[in-house]
Amino acid sequence: MWRHIASNALTFLVVLVFLFGGALIWAQNTYVSEGPLEQPICVQVERGSNFRRVSESLADDGAVSSAALLRIGAEYAGKTSELKAGSFLVPEGASMQQIVDIVTRGGASTCGTEVVYRIGITSATVQVRELDPATGRFEEIAEFDPAEGAAPEEYAEVKAEADTRYRVALAEGVTSWQIVQELGQIDVLEDEIEEVPAEGSLAPDSYEITPGGSRSELLARMESAQERILAEAWANRQDGLPLDSPEEALILASIIEKETGTPEERFLVSSVFNNRLEQGMRLQTDPTVIYGITRGEGVLGRGLRQSELRRETPWNTYVIDGLPPTPIANPGRASIEAALNPEDTDFIFFVAKTLDPADGHNFAVTLAEHNENVAAYRALEAQRDN
Repeated sequence: MWRHIASNALTFLVVLVFLFGGALIWAQNTYVSEGPLEQPICVQVERGSNFRRVSESLADDGAVSSAALLRIGAEYAGKTSELKAGSFLVPEGASMQQIVDIVTRGGASTCGTEVVYRIGITSATVQVRELDPATGRFEEIAEFDPAEGAAPEEYAEVKAEADTRYRVALAEGVTSWQIVQELGQIDVLEDEIEEVPAEGSLAPDSYEITPGGSRSELLARMESAQERILAEAWANRQDGLPLDSPEEALILASIIEKETGTPEERFLVSSVFNNRLEQGMRLQTDPTVIYGITRGEGVLGRGLRQSELRRETPWNTYVIDGLPPTPIANPGRASIEAALNPEDTDFIFFVAKTLDPADGHNFAVTLAEHNENVAAYRALEAQRDN
């Protein structure tokens, strides 16, 4: 009898072990397998929340098949204490393992509402936009110029939300003075900027900021980024360039940046200036004349006069030899790389193809060819003015 009972008990234990093992394998497979979410969603994690609330919310949204299994998996991975507040994009079919990683990895929110402070060459704007999880695209809610009166209500509303993201986006070719002026208009940043950074020392890019952040620290980040970009480009430069230092490369890059807004032309424009430097020719480029007039403090807003082309300033490359003493703007990575890796050409002239800068330039090797291109451009100007 006792043997029979013992045998039954042993059989029962074996069955339990197999059932437990099977359940464990099922749980593991479910945790790492593709989830039931049919389209992306934006998950909001409130400050002070916990994994129970988040897991139940995800289950209600159809992102996970079991809130309990999500919590158990997070606990097993040691991540239940790493939950981060914010708004996070959960992609279609995300597994529980991926979702746990998304809401615990930290960093800025990846969806929801963001405010972008755009600092451009001729204007500055503030955009309020929201990510549509289904399309992965931002929808604009409001846009305004901070220098033109009060901000719209939408701006105040999103500023009151704890999970709103903030970015400062610098256009390629803006000057350091312009950047400092516009950073002073950003009302979520603090402290005063004591002096304008050196021209060319700030990397045009997009920078995440947080309310209460320091303007000076943001500028330091921009400077560090430009230093890294320039050092990397200088280390990978072509041999035999007529540039003696990274500083000279930065000056040339700023001229290239201001001369063309067409990305594929940068290396051709670079070849013209490198060829001229190699041959001892003056660069004769209008943006350097403009910088000598404005010193980067705003936009000239009109055409150059002949007297200004002849006027001697440290930057006027019609009257000085070689490069000007400083950059004339803050060049982006592409222009820095172009300055140090010019196209292999014999071009020493270029002029705009049409009245639309987006159409690019005509390049020439001889003065006769260049004069023909200039005449074609002057004819277009005459047609416009008639």
